[in-house]
Amino acid sequence: MKREYDFSNSVPNPYLSKDKKQITIRLDAGTIDYFKQLAGETGIPYQNLINLYLRDCAAQKKKPKMSWMA
Repeated sequence: MKREYDFSNSVPNPYLSKDKKQITIRLDAGTIDYFKQLAGETGIPYQNLINLYLRDCAAQKKKPKMSWMA
């Protein structure tokens, strides 16, 4: 890094407290397509939409409908 950069007056990132954790998750192609279409309509990236939806589910303590295919 160049010596002329002076970060002594910098402030901490205010968004750092809202940290996110990167994970790998497998989703159905149809689910991804749905959120990508919604992203095109809203202008919000599809990964953010998925995160918003999951956050809303967690806040409302929604439980998934579980049905197993025989």
